[in-house]
Amino acid sequence: MRNVLAGMLLVVALALAGCGGGSSSPSTSGNGEAAKPAQQVLTDTVNAADAATSLHLSGNISGGGEQIGVDLRVAKNKGATGTVTLNGSTVQLIIIGSDAYIKADAKALQALAGTQGAAVAPALANQWLKAPTNDAKFQGILAFSNPQSLFDQLKSGAGANLKNNGVMTYKGQSAVALDDGAANGTLYVAATGTPFPVALVKTGTAGGALTFSDWNKAVTLTAPSGAIDISKLGG
Repeated sequence: MRNVLAGMLLVVALALAGCGGGSSSPSTSGNGEAAKPAQQVLTDTVNAADAATSLHLSGNISGGGEQIGVDLRVAKNKGATGTVTLNGSTVQLIIIGSDAYIKADAKALQALAGTQGAAVAPALANQWLKAPTNDAKFQGILAFSNPQSLFDQLKSGAGANLKNNGVMTYKGQSAVALDDGAANGTLYVAATGTPFPVALVKTGTAGGALTFSDWNKAVTLTAPSGAIDISKLGG
């Protein structure tokens, strides 16, 4: 499972395959992105995302038999707070600087830690645990707190057939749809104001959708009290 989790952002970014969720609109008014070449729109939205100080990342994705839900508020270069759901088990997550705080049931802890942590998972279940963000056991789940890598992968992985399909409505928001064909997929970009990414959408068995919102809104990060430092347990 850890390998699946660690690679999930890359899977979503580079294996998107379909539009889901958008309806076409003839309008080309707004911030001008609808009239630009697709590659330029992609560059503009990645640059906007990289320059932002914070965002809300949410959605559900699947792959390799895993169902993953994400609901995280991310403060760039500071941390993140929220939840990641693994096959029905909710993992609470707080990242502050180089420290990660994780709270989950025994099933989720065993899935994250593998055989190495299986023996101690029941004893540590439903308690706040503290670990360094470079702890190999949790890299898959912690990867969701760094969406900048996802946007950079989008930019570098876009195919030569990337198309600007114009303005559509995605969940009530006016957005430019970038379609990279059957092998890749659809990225929705805000059609008004700053061209922030709105959503990544994939149809099929290894698909789902990630939405991006609340750009540059303040994110409060507070370390939980009484967290168990698992680095001092040899775990």
